[in-house]
Amino acid sequence: MSNLVEQYGPREAMEYDVVIVGGGPAGLSAAIKIKQLNPDTSVVVLEKGGELGAHILSGAVMDPRAITELIPNWKELGAPLNTPVTEDRVLFLTESKAYKTPNFMLPKCFENHGNYVISLGNVVRWLGQQAEALGVEIFPGFTGAEVLYNDDGSVKGVATGNMGVKRDGEAGPDFQLGMELHGKYTLFAEGARGHLGKQLMAKYDLNKGKDPQSYGIGIKELWEIDPAKHQPGLVIHTTGWPLDTKTYGGSFLYHLENNQVVVGYVVGLDYENPYLSPYEEFQRYKTHPAIRTFFEGAKRISYGARAITAGGLQSLPKLVFPGGALIGCDAGFLNMSRIKGSHAAIKSGMLAAESVVAALGAGRTGDELASYPAAFEQSWLHEELHVARNVKPWLKKGLYLGSLMTGIDQIVFRGKAPWTLHHSTPDHACLRPASDFAPISYPKPDGKLTFDRLSSVFISNTNHAEDQPIHLTLKDDAVPVNVNLAKYAGPEARYCPAGVYEFVKTDEGQDRLQINAQNCVHCKTCDIKDPTQNIVWVTPEGGGGPNYPNM
Repeated sequence: MSNLVEQYGPREAMEYDVVIVGGGPAGLSAAIKIKQLNPDTSVVVLEKGGELGAHILSGAVMDPRAITELIPNWKELGAPLNTPVTEDRVLFLTESKAYKTPNFMLPKCFENHGNYVISLGNVVRWLGQQAEALGVEIFPGFTGAEVLYNDDGSVKGVATGNMGVKRDGEAGPDFQLGMELHGKYTLFAEGARGHLGKQLMAKYDLNKGKDPQSYGIGIKELWEIDPAKHQPGLVIHTTGWPLDTKTYGGSFLYHLENNQVVVGYVVGLDYENPYLSPYEEFQRYKTHPAIRTFFEGAKRISYGARAITAGGLQSLPKLVFPGGALIGCDAGFLNMSRIKGSHAAIKSGMLAAESVVAALGAGRTGDELASYPAAFEQSWLHEELHVARNVKPWLKKGLYLGSLMTGIDQIVFRGKAPWTLHHSTPDHACLRPASDFAPISYPKPDGKLTFDRLSSVFISNTNHAEDQPIHLTLKDDAVPVNVNLAKYAGPEARYCPAGVYEFVKTDEGQDRLQINAQNCVHCKTCDIKDPTQNIVWVTPEGGGGPNYPNM
């Protein structure tokens, strides 16, 4: 990038009061709140998807608490929260049976009364309309590709990625130089494992004294089912089969409006067995007798995958640094115990926005927004995450002990036990050598209920310019074969839910890692789970990636 900037630069620069990287619920809520508090503040939102919502993927059951604080009349304004939750079911699955947990035995975090089954992508599109009506500038199809710094080390803003760069890194015939967006403050709202957020954490040592962030991979499909089997507002969660009792994970199955159902599976990326394939576990889960009945005579509409942050309060980094802040899942505000993050993202965006407006009103610029983390610590969001703080650490101890201790933690102590559990091992370091395990034999897809990766990627509408540089970069080209394949049986071919990575033979019979970058759905799993941390996900050309409808 720097060579092209030197060759074709300087880049055009645009000045704003606030630059926001990421057009998801956190970024848009921050933009809306800033404009509500001071309409004269200039705000720009960058979104790498071709349109708002194109890259948004979540379960999702939404707690409306935060959006009600942000826009109290959201219902009158037509926000797409159309399906209130009507029933909660929590099932424990064995290979052939399903056992329903009585509702009186469920911790409060599993109660969804008053929540809504939504498409978060559609909610984000609606939030974008509210932001634009307030005068927020939104640039879809532009990546935040580079953090810019002032001479004093504070964040100056970001540069967007160059367009029309060829695979060899040279400018193509339709080359366009990226532009610089300078802000008095810059908020980073890229979602889980944000490319720039990761760099900021390293530069400013934001994770000092914190537990390593913990992640899950969430894989999701949207189906249109038989109207006779559709129950608007039905929310089903499962644990148990098909995963073994040592591996954290579970499913969600939510009934939307219009005879549509979303079904998905989350696998904790701290799993040990390199032969495990989260994608294949999801496909296998759908064959369970209690689940497959919903999909008989149904049609699959869309597919996608995304990493989620699950570390909770103990893994939250320092939220601020000179000139900016982390919000939403870029920081890791998701409440894993409730399987909900959108309300947390919205609230974190609002808290950061209030801090920004106060700072600008005082004539400040480029310093640390200390009032943002202070306000978070006094907020209902902090209280909620504090109550949930021990759930994931307990569940890491296995399905049975973890479920028992979670019940004690959440029902007996109501989340206020006089201790806080910690973990010290990042997800990538949890993978053990393949020699410790036997390969897992997964059933072949039938093309009706279960599917292969490539047919799934096809309905995610994923597209990248074929000749652009590969955005899945390797620090050392030799590591995939010499270490990952030799020691871990090539786990990247299994943990990727989009068929990006495959080991092939050269003409000389040697193993080689082939990267099919055009398949990438931007889930970030490879960046998280690669056991040697040799894979680095960087932003591709703006507008590339999936284009999720109604996800």
